[in-house]
Amino acid sequence: MLDAPLDEPSETHGSIRLEDPALLLSRELSWLAFNARVLDQARDTRWPLLERVKFLAIFGSNLDEFFMIRVSGLHDQREAERALTEGTETAIADELGRIRALVGELCADATALLTELFAALEAQGIHFRGVRSLGERARAWAREYFRKQVFPILTPLAVDPLHPFPFVSNLSLSLAVEAEDPVSKERRIARVKVPESLGRLLQLPSEGPPRDDAAHFELVLLEDLIAENLGDLFPGMTLLGCWPFRVTRDMDLEILEEEAADLLDVVDREIRRRRFGAAVRLELGTDTPAHVRAFLLDKLELEPSDCYDGRGLLGLSSLFALAKLPVPHLHDPPFHPQEPPGWDGGSDPFGRILAGDFLLHHPYESFAPVLDVLRAAADDPDVLAVKMTLYRAGSDAEAVKALARAAEKGKQVAVSVELKARFDEANNVGWARALERAGAHVFYGASGLKTHAKALLIVRREAAGLRRYVHLSTGNYNASTARLYTDLGFFTTDEAIGEDVTELFNALSGFSRDVAYRKLAVAPRTLRPTLIAKIREQAERARAGESAHLFAKLNALVDAEIIRELYAASGAGVRIRLLVRGICCLRPGLPRVSENIRVFSLLGRFLEHERVYLFGAPGQEELFLSSADWMPRNLDRRVEILFPIANAALRDRVRREVIAPLEQDDCRVYEMDDQGRFHRREPADAGERTDAQLYAEKQVALMKARANETEASPSRVATDPPPSRHAN
Repeated sequence: MLDAPLDEPSETHGSIRLEDPALLLSRELSWLAFNARVLDQARDTRWPLLERVKFLAIFGSNLDEFFMIRVSGLHDQREAERALTEGTETAIADELGRIRALVGELCADATALLTELFAALEAQGIHFRGVRSLGERARAWAREYFRKQVFPILTPLAVDPLHPFPFVSNLSLSLAVEAEDPVSKERRIARVKVPESLGRLLQLPSEGPPRDDAAHFELVLLEDLIAENLGDLFPGMTLLGCWPFRVTRDMDLEILEEEAADLLDVVDREIRRRRFGAAVRLELGTDTPAHVRAFLLDKLELEPSDCYDGRGLLGLSSLFALAKLPVPHLHDPPFHPQEPPGWDGGSDPFGRILAGDFLLHHPYESFAPVLDVLRAAADDPDVLAVKMTLYRAGSDAEAVKALARAAEKGKQVAVSVELKARFDEANNVGWARALERAGAHVFYGASGLKTHAKALLIVRREAAGLRRYVHLSTGNYNASTARLYTDLGFFTTDEAIGEDVTELFNALSGFSRDVAYRKLAVAPRTLRPTLIAKIREQAERARAGESAHLFAKLNALVDAEIIRELYAASGAGVRIRLLVRGICCLRPGLPRVSENIRVFSLLGRFLEHERVYLFGAPGQEELFLSSADWMPRNLDRRVEILFPIANAALRDRVRREVIAPLEQDDCRVYEMDDQGRFHRREPADAGERTDAQLYAEKQVALMKARANETEASPSRVATDPPPSRHAN
């Protein structure tokens, strides 16, 4: 891959400067547009009812993370700008104002939708009750539950000269309680935290006999139960009111690696400190009195613009518990990943890889083969070394357990553990220590860079000498997310790729500056110039009158330099199709700038996660898979890999299972306009609609069926049926 710097693209495109900031959309507003698409999925009545509730919970969880990371960063920038401009409001304040307005609209829509969903749940036998509306028996049960299970946990925290305002933890739900002393007439405010350990939804016992033909759940909110029994916490006081509130804090983790003598210990300390980050958002009910609102803003050191009023439920992420209610007909049907053709449960995984390169398409195909290979490597006496990168392994990491077993059996095990994987830091610190105890060599990558590449290298002694078995992936070595995210994993024994991956691990664990990779492109050094060169190659083809195409599937497109290259390629006549799940700062369809660019987004049952880059016309294309999105952090501040898929059959498979579903879908695909708005693709006729993920799933099943037929009748030649717009 490329190693030399490239010239800057032309500054002008016709009479339009490609560096004009107006050609880029706001990253933050684009992210909110993505979350609006998630909310739109919650509106879609084609989903089973509790799946719609799940999408609403995802919307709320996404918004929480947006404030914890993105808005908190803007707060820091705003304070820095104020210090430099002596308090003058600047661009950051304007951006925060636009965010506030859009978040307000989205939350109002979400609240209205929640009311609609609650009504639909009522019709299905899932009832939310206020404690005051309960019948006598249910009310007595709730009262007893409060006294025995809730009351012993609660701690009322008064605020007065002797009691400072208590620390309010991130995303915790609390009640602000105002009470009056009946003798002195003094009014005071206290905080009561709603305990997370009990769960927010309390299920009442059913009063009637169970029904086989319908669900029946009676649910009350824990905060409502506490509010109805506050007299037990403040005996002898006159209660004037209580109002729920919720605080979001800055949860970004900042580490100066050059000052860290032991990165593992530093990250461990910062994880514990992070919960004390500055408050960035206060959520309140609309009925909260002005003096209580002012009191909370003052104690949390927030401005009125940081306060978000909500009607109904605060903290929509708590709806995940509701979405898990055991009502099968209100959920998606069970999903069972396929075992890949030719995989026999892992009895000879190395023989299968040696037989030829192959792909795994998750979640349509099982993640089990990856674990089979790791377990076989641990037990095989001919395996000498195992090396792996770990970014998000999860809390129950089968991959890590296999690595530990390999180390315990005397293999040379080397693992790059990314301690700064956001919100997985605690898991990764634990796994790093477990691997070290097992005897593995654990290292944390290059200073100042996150290691986001996904690579596995196994060195095995065979009759012909040492052989390298390699697995590269667009997704994490996490069996849980492999059932929820779409990703592509690639197994190969290609010697050049094996040498490249060896060089990569040596660079991560040792000292290197000028590594000459053969087939891989690796950020932060060669990935950006490689991408730019590939885009420019297509532009040159278009200028020469040849067919020129570019397809990219990724999670985010933010990098300004890459966007300018895409604009220039569009102006040259390259046909560009971009499938961007989340943030997209490029503006498609602008006259004389991006007329040949179309941008799509796909949301479905599974989270679209694989990164696929295709350059060239059909039959002449180069296909690459990658761990990297097109963002400055991926291209400049992370270790990422891009690897080629040279096998024509595998390229065809990616076309069938990744690109064709996008083209066929008239159910889950949105198309972006030049203002950053997304419009859902509608069917051309009133016939059956095509869901891209169901289409991909059926393509995987069809591939396995063909393989089984070929195995049963080797002389039979199977061909693909023509794609149908009504594949499902």
